[in-house]
Amino acid sequence: MAREAFIMEKTETLKDGTKVTIRNLTVEDLDRLMSFYRSLPEEDIKYLRVDVTNKNIVKQRIEFAKAGDIFRIIALKGDSIIADGALELTTEEWRRHQGELRVIVAEEFRRKGVGMIIMRELYFLAMEKKVEKVVAKMMKPQIAARTICMTLGFHEELVIPDYVKDQTGNFQDLIIMTCDIQELWKELDQFYMDSDWERCR
Repeated sequence: MAREAFIMEKTETLKDGTKVTIRNLTVEDLDRLMSFYRSLPEEDIKYLRVDVTNKNIVKQRIEFAKAGDIFRIIALKGDSIIADGALELTTEEWRRHQGELRVIVAEEFRRKGVGMIIMRELYFLAMEKKVEKVVAKMMKPQIAARTICMTLGFHEELVIPDYVKDQTGNFQDLIIMTCDIQELWKELDQFYMDSDWERCR
């Protein structure tokens, strides 16, 4: 049985003063989401876990969120999606204290703070869902993603050689990183305190 719908919406300001809307993703956003994915560099798409160029797969994943174990949020500038984030919980009892985080940002909006805003909202959501440890999974070539996670207090726990295949069918090492939820907040809080962007808002 589907749980109560997850609904949020707020306005935030990026480092350069751009106003963006942060809200939950719905199935009505399918075409916007497809446009967002099509705007990503091929190198980003290559290492994503699913084929985001396949509209049926993307729609199916949005609909999965209705079950209440996957929470998707987006950032929009005007009517266009510029970032997509997710918190995925598990129904497995032995991992019920864990949540997996995923964030991807449009190339032209990177280093402007939108990724940190999405991470902050996912953190608040994780706390609400009583998550104690967050997990991030990526392929070895995703160096930027790994660097961001390390900045936020994640630690590399495991590298599994040739464990997954990228979208071109080549084997890649899978990297698993984890972070205690309180450590994640410390790093996010420090980022906002140290940021010229935050002081100027």
